Amino acid sequence: MATDQVIPEAPVLDAVGDGTRRAILELLARSPRSVGELAAELPVGRPAVSLHLKVLREAGLVTSSPAGTRNVYRLDSTGLAVLRAYLDRFGWEVGRFVE
Repeated sequence: MATDQVIPEAPVLDAVGDGTRRAILELLARSPRSVGELAAELPVGRPAVSLHLKVLREAGLVTSSPAGTRNVYRLDSTGLAVLRAYLDRFGWEVGRFVE
């Protein structure tokens, strides 16, 4: 059975499982940015940033809008709500398993 069938949030969880993608989310939490602006603050080039943004967009974690000749990326509250809801399911159980 595929993980996506067991955990519907799997695409979002897979997307945030990569350190570069988490760094992109952190940067976008501060302000919307273009691929070039993101690449300037990360240890990877524009092509890699674009691939990471594609994964984040497909997971519903970021969205983009055209601004002249470039796209500006920002966080998408839809995917973040999915992530938050998933993590919130564990909140009440933490006390039971952690001492």
